[in-house]
Amino acid sequence: MTMAANEAAPLAFITGASSGIGQALAARYAQLGWRLALVARRAQAMQAWAAACGLGPERCVAYAADVADEAAAVAAGQACIERQGLPDVVVANAGISVGMDTRERADLGVMRETLMLNVLGVAATFHPFVEPMRVRGSGRLVGVASMASVRGLPGHGAYCASKAALVAYCESLRVEYRGSGVRVVTLVPGYVATPLTARNPYAMPFLISAESFAERAVAAIAAGTSRRVIPWQMALVAPLMRNAPDALYDRLFKGRQRKPRRGGGGTGAAAANGASAPAGARDDPAAGEP
Repeated sequence: MTMAANEAAPLAFITGASSGIGQALAARYAQLGWRLALVARRAQAMQAWAAACGLGPERCVAYAADVADEAAAVAAGQACIERQGLPDVVVANAGISVGMDTRERADLGVMRETLMLNVLGVAATFHPFVEPMRVRGSGRLVGVASMASVRGLPGHGAYCASKAALVAYCESLRVEYRGSGVRVVTLVPGYVATPLTARNPYAMPFLISAESFAERAVAAIAAGTSRRVIPWQMALVAPLMRNAPDALYDRLFKGRQRKPRRGGGGTGAAAANGASAPAGARDDPAAGEP
């Protein structure tokens, strides 16, 4: 049953909305008068945030779901359609960023988990909305990728692979639905300041706040931009990274500190982004990782 109050206001469905980028996107849409459907494992955190922002149930509904669970992700989307109606914008933002070392047997599980959440989780998030949006003739499907999709980075094997796959998946979907009124937008963040990126043991050039990212991202989504790198400085860096000869690229990154592994063991340092971070940290997509 669709809510009567504010039913004319557009609706944004956002996963990974309990913290970081997801919460900043929710705040930005709320400022613009949108209704919100927020998804994360920590429903209480989202409800507390909504209450603190003065957003009642007619403006904001929280759905508890682990997006890595295909059935749970699909069910959350279906519940949103039944309760709030078909969203105008769907942002598949939930993700995980954990370092891995292929020498460590346990890290094969890390890679599986990363691919399940960062790739299949996005497809499962989109699934309930794609056909209804096509029938309606409008909608935005937004995948949050990363600068890590451009080239492989030390210790980032699982994360880089997942984000490169996400970019290719979103591009495929964009071509499939061209001309249908359904726009597919790929957001490519650089470093975004969140509590979890603060744990990173390496330099983060062109770091921006989550609020700044959200403002630019919402503008790109509204414009239906096919792909947007944020901030603009990273947009200049991306082609340089992509086109650098392998020999030069390898020299530049030789000796660079690796992404920390889960628990900070092995070759990694302190954990970050869903490693041994606080419970629910995984709800923050890559927590602003590039």
